[in-house]
Amino acid sequence: MTVPSAFTASLSPAERAEYGRTARRRASRSSHGWYETAQQRPDPVEVIERQSAERVPELVPIRYGRMLESPFRFYRGAAAIMAADLAPLPGTGLQVQLCGDAHPLNFRLLASPERRLVFDINDFDETLPGPFEWDVKRLAAGFVTAARANGFSTKEQNTAVRACVRAYRERMREFAGMRTLDIWYAQDDADRIRELASSTDGEAVRRTAAATARARTRTHLRAFAKLTRVTAEGRRIAPDPPLITPLDQLSAGPSEAGPSEAGPSEAGSARAGREKELRTLLDGYARTLPSERRHLLRHYRLVDLARKVVGVGSVGTRCWVLLLLGRDDDDPLLLQAKEAQDSVLSAHTGGDRYDNQGRRVVAGQRLMQTTGDIFLGWTHVVGLDGRGRDFYVRQLWDWKGIAQPETMGPGLLALFARLCGASLARAHARSGDPIALAAYLGGSDRFDRALTEFAQSYADQNERDFEALGAACRSGRIEAERL
Repeated sequence: MTVPSAFTASLSPAERAEYGRTARRRASRSSHGWYETAQQRPDPVEVIERQSAERVPELVPIRYGRMLESPFRFYRGAAAIMAADLAPLPGTGLQVQLCGDAHPLNFRLLASPERRLVFDINDFDETLPGPFEWDVKRLAAGFVTAARANGFSTKEQNTAVRACVRAYRERMREFAGMRTLDIWYAQDDADRIRELASSTDGEAVRRTAAATARARTRTHLRAFAKLTRVTAEGRRIAPDPPLITPLDQLSAGPSEAGPSEAGPSEAGSARAGREKELRTLLDGYARTLPSERRHLLRHYRLVDLARKVVGVGSVGTRCWVLLLLGRDDDDPLLLQAKEAQDSVLSAHTGGDRYDNQGRRVVAGQRLMQTTGDIFLGWTHVVGLDGRGRDFYVRQLWDWKGIAQPETMGPGLLALFARLCGASLARAHARSGDPIALAAYLGGSDRFDRALTEFAQSYADQNERDFEALGAACRSGRIEAERL
């Protein structure tokens, strides 16, 4: 039988459901509960070090410092380790577009182009097609890790995971009965979030209302006020090295910058090279936008650029904040150009078909997200070191509401887990076959129980890997900087 996909219209719903059920022969639902450390498992510190070798050297200690703050922070930076652990496990063969790093903090409130708040996945640096269960397992283990950080009991940890996986399974079964366009247009907006919150307790209602209100204040104007200052030349990005370092304080260009040690003539040559490199970045990026958005971008002029340290797992990748102004100094547009490297899934899925990793990220985001940043695009830059690097570009802030699991009680964390599981199901239903996936998952809680067992076992593994990175720091193998 032909493998069903979102693009296979020739198979009947019954045939697609049968394909989903036959996937249980390759990987039974209960088999997902099994996890043991493989005998030939790669050294987790070595996996992280290989990633660091492609990053800005002076920022790598900051990455290690952030990962060493807690097992949950380590987990956020350990997507490559988990990808290597998931690849040898029994697989369903049911393909979707994967987020690739579906931990809880990569789900948040976002603004739609129509200025509505929606709940969705926000990070697609690792996106690639692959088995649906990889995303679900990373999300489930992430909730155990977050719950342990809060001191929750094992029962409370498991409640959050069961809420997450059950929401994924039941939402997928809903999508299996929906029309194709209805699936594509489905959103988790603020109204749906309030409805779910009202079914729990008063704290959930209050916290949900506060979160949506905060998200609406995180506008580009607030980012503008926070990140810039008035100078003799006009508005410029305020330095906060090494977390925010304006381009003039760096000797190299947007692809390989390091500390400035150049003499006057060398500095002048570097500045000229940076200007050319910057034009290449912006011009190449603009060509990837739809024509009407290219027109909109032309209303702005670039006035400043700075390197920015972001996230945990992303620290050390080349990330730039671009300050553009329109009518005057009070008409800003802040863009973020972030380096896109090979997905951590690539080595385990046979690679990808894109010759530009920024384009891979954008394509995956557009496929999985229900609403997109109007300035989302990609580009390629050849730096002063002669190396080409890929970037994707988006707005820096646009009504983004970031969850804070460390402040949640057990009930609120379980509600957040439901939101994340349902949102992930919607993203997978857009790219995969919801009928086949729903048939595989079934109506019982067998898959939910298996994922709960897996999440506990993998959270144990994550804690051992966290300790290994700490030991590497104490031995001097790596250097960590707390910022």
